[in-house]
Amino acid sequence: MSRLLGVVLLVAALCACTRQSAPEDTLMVFAAASLKQAFTAIGERFEADHPGTDVEFSFAGSSDLVTQLTQGAPADLFASADTRNMDRAAAAGLLDGAPVPFATNRLTIVVAEGNPKRVASLRDLARPGMTVVLCAAQVPCGAASRAAERAAGVELRPVSEETAVTDVLNKVMSGQADAGLVYVTDVLAAEGAVSSVDIPEAADAVNTYPIAALAQSEKAGSAAEFVDTVTGAVGQDILREAGFGPP
Repeated sequence: MSRLLGVVLLVAALCACTRQSAPEDTLMVFAAASLKQAFTAIGERFEADHPGTDVEFSFAGSSDLVTQLTQGAPADLFASADTRNMDRAAAAGLLDGAPVPFATNRLTIVVAEGNPKRVASLRDLARPGMTVVLCAAQVPCGAASRAAERAAGVELRPVSEETAVTDVLNKVMSGQADAGLVYVTDVLAAEGAVSSVDIPEAADAVNTYPIAALAQSEKAGSAAEFVDTVTGAVGQDILREAGFGPP
């Protein structure tokens, strides 16, 4: 009997430890693909400062994320790479309160390491034989790319249009394209695997990034604290290091 009691007590203790070590709270954050590196680091800091809270992310193009949310995908927060897609989320009644701007980003031309095609401007991307990849127009980086084209007075003819800026970067990195338009933060995240060419037209296509808690969330307190982390000193330092500008 005493041995049986000991086994019961051991099992109970193990169960208690499991309950104590399991996260009490899980925050699901839908975030633009260009935020992956910075938000992953912010999430790790948030978890360290909030024991018992686990932060999970779904990274994709902002327009795709809004579509998923309107179709009922569960999430607590949404961070968009532009205000247009955040406005779509607001119009669909998805937000809990006003969005908060937390960063800006600008475009650059991404090319293979060493710039073998000698690209120096947006006009060079229209040269015969150049294989160019852009974001689709509904994606924030795509809308910004079209604005840069208009500012340069050039019309690019991409061989493909991607739904996330990271897909544009990957096609250039893999040699499937000679060049593309991505954010400066994406080039930094590539850590030397590609080269970039700054363009003056980027000033006409600066994207502002907002974040907002979602109305469907049952974790309003934790969601608000995550927004505070993103907009506070910890989050802003991480975002600046990743190449984002101030909001």
